[in-house]
Amino acid sequence: MRILLVASAFNSLTQRTFAELADRGHWLEVAVLAGDPARRDRTLRAAVARHRPELVVAPMLKSALPADVWSEHTCLIVHPGPPGDRGPSSLDWVIEEGAPEWGVTVLQANAEMDAGAVWSSVSCPVPPVGKSDLYRNEVSDAALRALLLAVDRHAAGDWEPHRQRAEAAVIRPYFEQARRRIDWQHDPTEAVLRKLRAAASQPGVLDQLLGREWYLHGGHPEAELRGTPGELLATRAGAVCRATSDGAVWIPELRARRQPGEPPPVKLPAAVALADRIAELPTSPVPPDAPDGRWRDIRYREHGPVGVLSFTFPGGAMSTDQCRRLLAAYRQACARPTTVLVLGGDRDFFSNGIHLGVIEAAADPAQESWDNLNAMDDLVEAVLTTTDRLVVAALGGNAAAGGVMLALAADQVWCRDGVVLNAHYRLMGLYGSEYWTYLLPRRVGATTATRLVDRALPVSAAAAQRLGLADELVPCTPQDFAAAVVDRAVRLATTGSVVTARIAAKKAVREADEAVRPLAAYRAAELERMHRIFFDPAAPYHRLRRAFVRKEPQTGAATGPRISSPSVAGVTGLAALGDASEPDRPEAGEDTRSLVSHLPEEATP
Repeated sequence: MRILLVASAFNSLTQRTFAELADRGHWLEVAVLAGDPARRDRTLRAAVARHRPELVVAPMLKSALPADVWSEHTCLIVHPGPPGDRGPSSLDWVIEEGAPEWGVTVLQANAEMDAGAVWSSVSCPVPPVGKSDLYRNEVSDAALRALLLAVDRHAAGDWEPHRQRAEAAVIRPYFEQARRRIDWQHDPTEAVLRKLRAAASQPGVLDQLLGREWYLHGGHPEAELRGTPGELLATRAGAVCRATSDGAVWIPELRARRQPGEPPPVKLPAAVALADRIAELPTSPVPPDAPDGRWRDIRYREHGPVGVLSFTFPGGAMSTDQCRRLLAAYRQACARPTTVLVLGGDRDFFSNGIHLGVIEAAADPAQESWDNLNAMDDLVEAVLTTTDRLVVAALGGNAAAGGVMLALAADQVWCRDGVVLNAHYRLMGLYGSEYWTYLLPRRVGATTATRLVDRALPVSAAAAQRLGLADELVPCTPQDFAAAVVDRAVRLATTGSVVTARIAAKKAVREADEAVRPLAAYRAAELERMHRIFFDPAAPYHRLRRAFVRKEPQTGAATGPRISSPSVAGVTGLAALGDASEPDRPEAGEDTRSLVSHLPEEATP
């Protein structure tokens, strides 16, 4: 069918919807609706006139569709709640209330928000994770199952959607900051964690800290440290530990509340945001191989002949410090007597490459870009030159740019079947590095590598396997991914002479490739291009980076791909790339019923 995708940002769910519908042969166009209501409506009407869709699908919308569109076309809206749920903050409420199960409903747009006829619905569990993680994983899985079923039903032409009963509706109000407020003197750790998780990654929990108002993003329990409620106790891996009434929590990221005359603040690792305000605060390091129970962002464990080095960085961004710490942990893991080393293996983001937020906030963004990129290159090189064991990159969540290249540096790439890959850099105005000019053609061939980089389109896990970007798909729930990877890796490691032969063969291939063209030559050529971009103040990268991390409109830039394909007609309005989350409050004068739940996803650059 001719399908028009409509979204407020090209976020992870929109990208996954795009990729999976394209896999099924549909003719697609994407209209990203940004700006004021009049501009959004013009963009949508122009896309409808151009594409002449048989179906309009809205995976993520912050505003209502105009009546002339939904009255003339079947418009399917993905709502992150079960049938009968209404309101802009569905996921916030379900996490705050601690419900064990939730769902996703595909509705037909009509005059009343969330009240249209139901085309399909799918339930999903609610594990104790942040809203962003839940949205990208359990909710995304349920949304795609429901949406693909609804699309099939529409295509069949004989399905009658079920009308909702008004008396059965549960209308939940907009989740105001007043409801999120943490009472550090009295709230127990579990209550604090629910509030933090319900606000991750947007809008954050507004709080007072060291003389300034901050939005707190993310939260993890602390097992041992204790102190006066509300007191900052320590730092670890860029996070700060804060005492609750009965324990403590780790807060990974902060964003300052914007003051008059200030530019939009950047979300940063908490210790970076606070900087000299916490100079006297002690550090509380935990080695990656410490027993489970204490929070850390890099963890190493062994299962017989298999080592698993997992890492969890907020938003998948990897700063200079995070890259260096992960490299040190990788080298330690390589000193262990294992046959197979798994890199990754947990749920949610694998990696999205360099940390644009830390770069933007640096005193010298060009130099920090350069340092971050070289640290990322060092990590990729270490993986690429490991020849004494098999390395498996296990992607439980999405990857983009340098994060894709980090995965491709491994011998095997295993992806959970809901993963989306963006193997390109162009939308951030970058040429790219991380040995992509070696790794991508090695995997998919020169022609496909060029197409992936130039078209800048998301690729589903299934398409990645067909192209050669992935070796195996792991069909499982997000919660089961870690155990499924370990089971597969142990079976691989115990194949005896087979795995020994594979290790010998990869060593021989690496030596042969090095003789043809050294890795140092690929790196030097890529870095020469990137150095020119980083240290040119007029390069689009600087404007695009600022717009992305500060959530400002992008104008006059490389806004998106223009493609010709049997399944893809085009993508319009990708200047809206940025945070797909809800603002801290509704836009002035805008009815909160027209807002999607604080959608927590940040679009991939």
